Amino acid sequence: MDWQGWFALGLSGAALLLMSSGRFAPHMVMMGVLVVLSVSGLISPEQALAGFSNTGLITVVALFVVASGIHHSGGVDLLVRHLLRSPKTVRSAQARIALPVSLLSGFLNNTPVVATMIPAVHAWSRKIGISPSKLMIPLSYSAILGGTLTLIGTSTNLVVNGQYQQLTGGDGFSIFSITMVGLPVAVIGLTVMLLVMPRFLPDRKDQQKFGSMREFTLEVAVSDGGPLVGKTVGEAGLRELERLYLVEIERNGSVVTAVPSEEHLRGGDRLVFAGDTQAISDLLRINGIVPSVHEDEPSLSKDRTERRLVEAVLSPQSDVLGLTIRDARFRDRYGAVVLAVARGGERVSGNLGNIRLKPGDVLLLEARPAFVSRQRYNKDFLLINDLDTDTPRHDRAWVSWSILVVLVGLAACGIMSMLNAALLGAALMILSGCCSVGQAQKSVDVPVVLTIAASFALGAALQETGAASYLAEGILGLSHGHVLLAILLVYFAVSTLTEMVTNNAAAVLVIPVVLSMTTAMGAPAEPFVIAVMMAASASFATPLGYQTNMMVFGPGGYRFADFVRVGLPMNLFIGLVTVAVIAVVYGISLY
Repeated sequence: MDWQGWFALGLSGAALLLMSSGRFAPHMVMMGVLVVLSVSGLISPEQALAGFSNTGLITVVALFVVASGIHHSGGVDLLVRHLLRSPKTVRSAQARIALPVSLLSGFLNNTPVVATMIPAVHAWSRKIGISPSKLMIPLSYSAILGGTLTLIGTSTNLVVNGQYQQLTGGDGFSIFSITMVGLPVAVIGLTVMLLVMPRFLPDRKDQQKFGSMREFTLEVAVSDGGPLVGKTVGEAGLRELERLYLVEIERNGSVVTAVPSEEHLRGGDRLVFAGDTQAISDLLRINGIVPSVHEDEPSLSKDRTERRLVEAVLSPQSDVLGLTIRDARFRDRYGAVVLAVARGGERVSGNLGNIRLKPGDVLLLEARPAFVSRQRYNKDFLLINDLDTDTPRHDRAWVSWSILVVLVGLAACGIMSMLNAALLGAALMILSGCCSVGQAQKSVDVPVVLTIAASFALGAALQETGAASYLAEGILGLSHGHVLLAILLVYFAVSTLTEMVTNNAAAVLVIPVVLSMTTAMGAPAEPFVIAVMMAASASFATPLGYQTNMMVFGPGGYRFADFVRVGLPMNLFIGLVTVAVIAVVYGISLY
């Protein structure tokens, strides 16, 4: 292998390290790799940009819109209302989640399915008296296993199929090609999950992450005739406090929320601050600030039409991840103020402004009423407690389901390609009013799309430079030419990569290696490609490995160790079951 191959391998290693560090967004890392590969001349500009026109990627984009139509028409809510009901035990509650979610995830991208189900399951858990920590991991795992049922269950399956077509020039897989492996694996996985997990999942009863408002807010008043009267909030220095945030002003029975710096203070104003409540003594040292005369009736305890308290969880796509609350500028960005933060099921104490935000953090926000409707479908948040105020519209639910059935039928019968069926389904969702153009645009996960498209460039570089063949020879040496052992090694290599980086990137990087290996072995590529699809999807061991795991992390009140304890054995078990099923389906000998 010449220097170009070593350069491609080094670039792959650097990309994996940067993505696994968690400090850099995967799409930014992969776009950076694309730029380096194209500028260095390692691959041609056409190869660098080929991922953006790949049929698998375009199909993924179209299916995001199809899932948006099901979501916005109330299609999932329709099923939830009829299927959840009132179970008597934790196991039966988990089963009522697992069966519909796994089936839905076989035909819809499983990420929007989980996004839709989180608030419903969270509210349902309170109704039936079962802790969300007993239900949220089964929700995610059911969606993951369901995504392996068909080619359209996850974006990973479609992307792997698209790259397989691109590199081999073949027809690729049909919509149900993976089903003969995915279905038995899903049935076995769900059965074991329902038998074992009720005992091992944590039972954190106190899911009210934020207790009394007085635990994290304090009130003072502006002295009548004092030096602060007539000054703006900024001029009074109330924006520069290190340990406190000004949340709202109560004035003559009304409330000013998300207070701007230009707001003028008046005598008798009640100022509500959030943050370190021990800083009350520092606050009272400010000339013109006096203790509130209404200590027995705190302002935040009153219902106000101008205010809404919302408990929300930060999504993995949020723009504020990695920023401190102070730097995130919630007031300017969202018209909301952070009152408190919970992480791992417990409230984060200390200086509120200096808390650095992470995926899965649960925030208590005070916002204007329009916040909920405006942010409901924003990728920055998965709203939890306040979603019940907006009743889903169900008049298009059956239309959306009909479109999905037509889409699947056209692709399954070979009347249309998967790409054309998905594009037709997306167009019908918009034309029928199941979702608006704006909602369709918001449904497309741009970071995921960029990560996938840019990953194709690195995959092409590994193939062109001979680096893929070099890695394939290494795996062949370990397997001693044994096909089943080679499949097992490929599976666990992809599974390990998926826990460190995104599942799409892991799969796209490995496919060129797999194709080089099967060519050298003279073995069919299909069982290896199916193994890559399964391994990239079946990621249970960490919240970072799969997007749905991260989505349930905050709402379930989980800690990182909770996923490792139940997910690592699940990873190993599903891996062994998958390889065994592949051996049976494709008639691969154990010897």
